[in-house]
Amino acid sequence: MTRWTTRRFLKTAGFAAAALVLVACGKKEEAAPAAAAASAPPPPPPAKVYVIGTDAAYAPFESQNEKGEIVGFSMDILTAVAAKGGFEIKFVNTPWEGIFNSLQQGDRDALISSITITDERKQTMDFSAPYFDAEQLIAVKETSKVAKFGDLKKLKVGVQTGTTGDEVVTKLLGKTSTNVKRFESTPLALKELQSGGVDAVVADNGVVIHYVANNPADKFKTVADKTSFAPEQYGIAVKKGNTELLEKINKGLADIKADGSYDKIFATYFGAAPAAAAAAASK
Repeated sequence: MTRWTTRRFLKTAGFAAAALVLVACGKKEEAAPAAAAASAPPPPPPAKVYVIGTDAAYAPFESQNEKGEIVGFSMDILTAVAAKGGFEIKFVNTPWEGIFNSLQQGDRDALISSITITDERKQTMDFSAPYFDAEQLIAVKETSKVAKFGDLKKLKVGVQTGTTGDEVVTKLLGKTSTNVKRFESTPLALKELQSGGVDAVVADNGVVIHYVANNPADKFKTVADKTSFAPEQYGIAVKKGNTELLEKINKGLADIKADGSYDKIFATYFGAAPAAAAAAASK
């Protein structure tokens, strides 16, 4: 049997106590990160992505490229607005004939589709501040003698169903007139003009000018009539009472107009800033 002296016993006990202290300290240090992790705030919830309806058959405002992506002036404007307003968006191609119902039913959070702001539409939806000034324009063949809107009264006129062009032509020709020819899109109406199915097409100036410029073989010309066509403005539509989204859109729109982003986008599609383009169109 080994005999321990008092001194040796105390020395050994001292080493053991020191080891226990070191182990305890090590456990506390290891526990510290866990405690810190437990106190960290939870990650923020994913940002809401607003679904935006658009009828992508209205170049240069809204159309699809060869990859099927929705592109155009309206897309670039709202993308810039969303970046400034601090929200995310997703464009979904939506046929014009059902586009307003998609907003009312909640399938779309907002609409941007060259929608003219009218008192009638304001009854069922809210609009942002205007983002484009437009007017109706007449497209006819180069050989046509049409010089003003009134000259269309006895002719066959193509329009896109449910647009302001449809409204003004219906007023001129009459609600029961069979000479009002309605189409799903303005390009379809213009193709009918090329084939001789209609004598003229009435639609928004931006779309008509773009089509005529890009289809020179059709040999169309445009006819303006500022005395017959009231100025129009496009707005971004949201469901009635959705003030939260409307405020975000209006803030972003004001910001891109203030910092020059709007003018740059406009010039990309129409060749000049808004003021210069309007002056050229009035000549």
